[in-house]
Parts: sequence; C-alpha cells; structure tokens
Amino acid sequence: MKVIIVAGTPGAGKTAVLLHTLKVLADEKRNVSAVKVDCLYTEDHLRFQNIGIPTLMGLSRDMCPDHYTIYNLGEMIDFANRNQSETLVVETAGLCHRCAPYTENCLGVCVIDATTGPNTPLKVGPFLSTANVVVITKGDVISQAEREIFRERILEMNPNCRIIEANGLTGKGAMELASCFDEANSFAHEQEKLRHNAPFSICTLCVGEMRIHQQHHRGVLRHINGLQEYVGE
Repeated sequence: MKVIIVAGTPGAGKTAVLLHTLKVLADEKRNVSAVKVDCLYTEDHLRFQNIGIPTLMGLSRDMCPDHYTIYNLGEMIDFANRNQSETLVVETAGLCHRCAPYTENCLGVCVIDATTGPNTPLKVGPFLSTANVVVITKGDVISQAEREIFRERILEMNPNCRIIEANGLTGKGAMELASCFDEANSFAHEQEKLRHNAPFSICTLCVGEMRIHQQHHRGVLRHINGLQEYVGE
C-alpha cells in the first residue's frame, strides 16, 4: 500500500486541493481511501465521501493532531485494507508551524498559502523542509514577483522538493499532484519510522494544569532564553 500524508497550516486549502486530486484518482478508477483528521469539528470527510471515496474521520480534541495521526496510523491502514485500497491519503489538521507527521516511506505533501507572506517558508518547520512535494495555493492573488520570491524561499528550506502551484477553486495542479501519488514507496507499518521528531507535547499544561507560575510545571519545558530542560522524576 502507498501512504500519502498531507500537512499544512490552517486555511491553506488542503481539503480543496485534495478534493480535486481525489476526483482525478476516482476518474482513473483508482482504489483510494482517505482519512480526515481535525481538532474539534469537521464536515470535510462528507465532501470526500460525496465523490465516492471511503473516508474515515478522526477528531484529536485535546491531543496534537499530528501526534494523534501518528498514534492512530495503524488503524487508518487497517481501514484502507478493509476497503482493499491501493493508496491511503491522510489529511492531518494544521495546528502549528512545527508539525512533522511524515514517515520515511510515505509521500509527504505540504500545502502552503502564498498570501501569508514571502518569509512564511522560513518560519515553518519540518512539515515543509522534509516534504517530498510542496503545493503552493492562492498564488493567483499575488504578483508574479511575489510568487517567484515565495518559490525561492521554499527552495531555500527544501531544495529537493517538487513544487506544484495549485488552485483549490479551479482544480489547477490536481492532475500533477495525482501523478505524484504514484511516487510513494510501499509502506510497512510495523517497520516505519518518522522522518523528523514530532513537536514535544509533554508538560503539565498538556494534562490540564491551569496555574501559570513556573513552580507548578513539569515535563519538557523551554525557557524564553531558549534553554530546554526536563523537570520531573
């Protein structure tokens, strides 16, 4: 089975781009399953189902959506296997700029919004720098010069990626992205590893501590001066 993991910041257009791409695959009679992961609420899984794609929905709620995706990837693969799918496409919710959900043998797709500014590629983390494919959205509402600067910034962070300019309204770039899905390696869940460590999520705030003074907090902590330490047993 091939596994495609799609990441990106909120509002970048991940779902819109994927809808057009999955329609291309459906028209080619490809057997694909999809998983939509969001934080608190979504109806996007219904949009995938409406075009005939078997879709599983998961809400991470208080858990980081990328931690949730990684932890539940085995169940997602079982879902795709039950559908006899040759490809599993997972869209994980955008939450922070430090998300790192890609595994060594998945096809990592980063969707990034060109209207967020020319320095955005320098501000985001490994979900861009370790991606195989970077999809630029909303490039039609900025100038050609701004698009070129944005593209160069992406290549500074990830010189080996394939860049696709896409439009979630018109479907531009969907056929090219669909062809990229064939580049994914075969995926063996039991032996798979992450390409980059996921963001830390181990502290007392994560488990419900509401007092704000430092003396009340334990876990992996980072101070404003950049010092990181572990406090606890």
